[in-house]
Amino acid sequence: MSREPTRAAIFPVDSNDVELIRRAHPAHWKNPTPNGPYNLVVIGAGPAGLTAARDAASLGAKVALIERGLIGGACVNVGGIPSKSIIRTARLYADMRDAESFGGDPPDHLRVDFQRAMTRMRQIRQRISRANSAVSVAAEGIDLYFGEARFAGPDTVVVADRTLHFKKALVATGAHASGPAIPGLAEAGYLDNETMYDLTQCPPRLLVIGGGPLGCETAQAFCLLGARVILAQSDPMFLPGEERDAAQILSDALAREGIEVRLNTEVVAVRMEGEKKAADLMRDGDTTTITVDEIITGVGRSPNVDGLGLDEAGVAYDASGIKVDDYLRSTNPNVYAAGDVCLEYKFTHTAEATARIVVRNALFRGRERLSELVIPWCTYTDPEIAHVGLYPLEARRNGIPVKTYTVLMHDVARAVMDGEEEGFVKIHVREGSDRILGATVVASHAGEMINAVTLAIRSGMGLHALADVIHPFPTQAQGIKMAGDAYRRTRFTSLRRRLAARWLAWSRR
Repeated sequence: MSREPTRAAIFPVDSNDVELIRRAHPAHWKNPTPNGPYNLVVIGAGPAGLTAARDAASLGAKVALIERGLIGGACVNVGGIPSKSIIRTARLYADMRDAESFGGDPPDHLRVDFQRAMTRMRQIRQRISRANSAVSVAAEGIDLYFGEARFAGPDTVVVADRTLHFKKALVATGAHASGPAIPGLAEAGYLDNETMYDLTQCPPRLLVIGGGPLGCETAQAFCLLGARVILAQSDPMFLPGEERDAAQILSDALAREGIEVRLNTEVVAVRMEGEKKAADLMRDGDTTTITVDEIITGVGRSPNVDGLGLDEAGVAYDASGIKVDDYLRSTNPNVYAAGDVCLEYKFTHTAEATARIVVRNALFRGRERLSELVIPWCTYTDPEIAHVGLYPLEARRNGIPVKTYTVLMHDVARAVMDGEEEGFVKIHVREGSDRILGATVVASHAGEMINAVTLAIRSGMGLHALADVIHPFPTQAQGIKMAGDAYRRTRFTSLRRRLAARWLAWSRR
């Protein structure tokens, strides 16, 4: 199945979806009547738009928020929340299969109930969406409009039959899944990160195109939920942006779970053969054909810039999104952008952070910079791969000497107890100092662990000070403290040891 790109649209599968849509885009909503210029008009009610509108309104600004689809954006409706809900259920089945490793017996006849897993996802999505209902947003003093927004000039937006004048505007329209240009793919039909949540039955055989974070998460989750998965990646490696040993650990984990991994492989054509989809895969000039029930693409997202009238507003953009400066201003100094519509790193937490920058800079003449953000990210496979700051290769490319302190997870007591020994903690510092440049964590809970390092970088805390932070024992985050302890031991030079020995000898007199 395929459809035109939308902004976080979902097709109702059950009563949970019906209730979500009822709250996030009420059928009989009456748009307010504009009264004078707005301090801030926000286009798009995803994470960036909601954050900016709420922050501005709480500070007394007159705010209009416009959404053409569902409030909550991709994250709530077709992104992080549904995907991580499915991943959690997939891990449950993996644990049941591995019960013997924890001193238990695996079920005699483990049956994966895919439909219940998807129902749970829809229940969670519907529950989390309650905080972003149209009624609750309006109750916060925000003028909420539903409809297609279009700039009619440098300080005017038209939505439905309303004309809104503004002092400042924010474009936060996000991005949509972009399918690869493979001959026959659109005709045969495919799923992406927005449409795969419409499934009610697990496809017996599944082709996942793309070995980036989305492709790896999807391949592993569907494999654990019962699909026979083939993962095709055009690059010769997984997660090409990550450290190689981190990607290799994930590659090994996927292979152990039964995922057929095909690296350096291009999907060159797709066609229907009866009720199945036939895909031609090329590697090193040789072509093989596989037959699958469904195809899921996870190869990228494109910014939602079409139909906004950006030219009329004097806002420059291209295929990568709206062009902004370090203060998130567009080429129209009264129009800003935040989130996926203008950023390279398309994360919910980055969208929210940039929205807060816009509120301060646009409404209060702030000078906060995008380049000053410390942005972590995580791939939610098992094990997870999380990163923040510079990679060693980046640092050396910029002439910065690097020293890395590594702790293997099999040396962390809690990881051994949990049976989660795969992975490591790597913290990179500027050689000759304890200034933290970046870190990569590969662990079952890497997304939680990376937060401590992110805080240290943001606050200017060195690795020595990070080692002094007391951690409750036992936790897997102890691996971060252990990396700090490793740094601290390097400070015990031979001269310091001699001086310490003399002092201790003197103190015994």
